[in-house]
Formats: sequence, C-alpha cells, structure tokens
Amino acid sequence: MMRALVTGGGGFLGKAIVRRLLDRGDQVRTFHRGRYPDLDHLGAEQVQGDIADPDAVNHAVRGVDVVFHVAAKVDMWGPHEPFRLVNIKGTDNVLAAMRRHGTPKLVFTSSPSVVHGRGDLQGVDESVPYPEHYDAAYPATKAVAEKAVLGANSPELATVALRPHLIWGPGDTNLVPQIVARAQAGELRLVGDGANLVDTVYIDNAASAHLLACERLAPGSPCAGRPYFITNGDPRPIKEIINGILGAAGLPPVERSVPKGVALAAGAVLETAYRFLPLRGEPRMTRIIAHHLGSSHWYDITAARRDLGYEPAVSIEEGMERLADWFAGVED
Repeated sequence: MMRALVTGGGGFLGKAIVRRLLDRGDQVRTFHRGRYPDLDHLGAEQVQGDIADPDAVNHAVRGVDVVFHVAAKVDMWGPHEPFRLVNIKGTDNVLAAMRRHGTPKLVFTSSPSVVHGRGDLQGVDESVPYPEHYDAAYPATKAVAEKAVLGANSPELATVALRPHLIWGPGDTNLVPQIVARAQAGELRLVGDGANLVDTVYIDNAASAHLLACERLAPGSPCAGRPYFITNGDPRPIKEIINGILGAAGLPPVERSVPKGVALAAGAVLETAYRFLPLRGEPRMTRIIAHHLGSSHWYDITAARRDLGYEPAVSIEEGMERLADWFAGVED
C-alpha cells in the first residue's frame, strides 16, 4: 500500500487520480484550498491550504511516499502574478517540502503548451524546444515549473513531468463546459476551416498515465528527469472534436467560422482593452486562443508507450458515448 499526496485533488484530473489510487487500495491525501464532500465520500484525507504557502505544503507532504502535483492555475488570460504564485512558487514549495521529508517520487502534471509557440506542432516528440516567447502567463509559468521539476531529479528525488493535452470527459470543468456555454450563447466560432489536426486525451487515459508514471519512476529509471506527451494518440480535425462534444450535449454542430488572421487581430484588440479599461471577466478571444484554435498541435507519444507502458484504453468514440450518457444523466 502506497501513501500518496495529490495536490489539486478536487479538480477534474486530480479527482480521477484519487479514485484510481483508492480503488487499488492506496492511502490518499489531497491538498487544495476548498473542501470537497465527494472526496470525503471516496475516503480521501483532505488537507486544506494554499499551494503558495510553504508551511501548508510542508504539512501536506509529511509522511507520504509519492506526490502527484496536479494543482495549477489554468487560464489563458490574466495578470502574471497569480500564475507565478500557484504554478512556480507552488511547485518550488512542493519540491522543497519533498526534499525536507525525503519523499522519493514526484509525478508532475505539466502541459504541451510549454512548447507551443505560434506555429503548428505536427507529430513532434519531447525533443521539441521551449519557445522563446509565450502569449499568456499560463504556459510561461508552467514551463518554468516543468524545468524546475526536471532539474530537481536526483538519486534522492526521482521526478517526471507529464504533458496531457486537452483533457475531456464526463465531469470536465474546463474544456467541455466552455465549448457548450459558448455554443449555447451563440458565440462559438471555428478559427479557419476547422481542418487543423489536434490531439486530445480522455480523462481515464490521462489518469492512468499518471499511475503508470508513478509505478515506473525510480532513481535512474528511463522516465526519471524526463517529460512525456500524453494524448489519445489519435489526432482529429478540431471541428470533429468540437462537434463531437456538442453532439454529446445534444447541441447542433458549429458551422460559423472566422479567418485566423481576423481572430488574432480581434484577440490583440481585446487583450489591450481588458488591460487598460475597467472591463469585467475575460476577453472572448485572445491571441493564444486564436493560435490554439487555428493551428495543428499533435504529438508523438512513442516515448510514453516505451518508458511508461502507456496505451490509451478509451478511444475518442467510446469517450464521446460516455460523455453523451453523462449529459443524459445515465449512470455507469
């Protein structure tokens, strides 16, 4: 039986990891600011605190065998400082606490956005370099955190960074509800013709990759000190993915589109307006969203298959069926 800490255990991916660990008989502690009754029901120990507070993190890490560091600020808009506090300082706090307590293994949830600049990424592997410039604080701060995690790998602390791309499925609190809400409001548009290929990963596959990484991780192991792309290994046109989600929600497909150049220009204008005017919320379009919606980004997962034993078990088609059942209120 393993004693595991999952930071961000109340989130979409974090909770899926918690369930898997508990199902196989591990002891699980979660760390986050809020309290989640469903985690109590599952049998996880909850520790509440701020990831940017080193004392709180130190308390949470004490006595565990592995840390799954999933907690992050994941928005594509906003000032840099909140992202720095959570994504950089929070990760530094986790590393410091693990060194203090002699915790031997860290599985870090990163993002493919750390290597996504302004162009297409088609079939690239983990050798692709970090870009020189980022258009948002999220990928910029996640890149700093990933470098810190990989740089901390040592004989005493084995680390690995996973880069799951566009996680979706029943219970999603990010991608799926954003697409559905924009469609219901009549605001959803394709950028370009929607033929650009993108990778995604179904939630169960993403959670499985984290447990596999934990099992394979050890000082000197092939995965120690390395990043890995985690996807379904099945890139599809972005229009197909978006319309699949809309179909699962019982909504009509999106047909309207804007040219990528127009979306980029609109994003730049809206970003400027939101920076200098007292506007509430966030821009409907930003440059990074335009780049992501209008470019191809799919990845070679050969390394994850080889070093982690990862194989996506739930196909996109099966995942869409499960998502439709979830929207319809059908229980597993």
